[in-house]
Amino acid sequence: MDEFWVFGYGSLMWNPGFPFEEKAQARVYGFRRSLCIWSTVHRGTPDRPGLVMGLDRGGSCRGAAFRVAGGEWDDAIEYLRRRELVTNVYLEKIVPITLMDGRQVKAVTYVVDRSHRQYAGAMDVEKAAGIVRQAAGQSGPNDAYVFNTVEHLAQIGIRDLWLEGVARALAA
Repeated sequence: MDEFWVFGYGSLMWNPGFPFEEKAQARVYGFRRSLCIWSTVHRGTPDRPGLVMGLDRGGSCRGAAFRVAGGEWDDAIEYLRRRELVTNVYLEKIVPITLMDGRQVKAVTYVVDRSHRQYAGAMDVEKAAGIVRQAAGQSGPNDAYVFNTVEHLAQIGIRDLWLEGVARALAA
């Protein structure tokens, strides 16, 4: 691999946690951003689980791509594995992405494992909002997580109509 890229679709976009040489908006095809992971610690409890982001099959997803310097590859992947693979609900994948300037590169990203017990599956806006509305965990209320994500996406010019719909339903 000549270059090492990382694709982020959630908090990694505004809080990568590793040094990088270049950041660019990008799109991955065949996956979509989704509230598809049960959270029983950070945004929910075992009695009232919340929902957090995963990259699930279908559609496409705009996010941020980070090019990591050659000497930083090992540290970056070690950090990402500590951050993303805590419960193994994500699978580490190398996927083709398209940068907004047209370049096509391969990037490491973390895709939800549909066979994992934390996989919540696809749901409509109202069902997702109903779950999020009643959940809170160690990192705070689940609705704050959704509002924060939508706000950060808007700040960097990314629209996610489904997630925005969940936020509108929560605010109603």
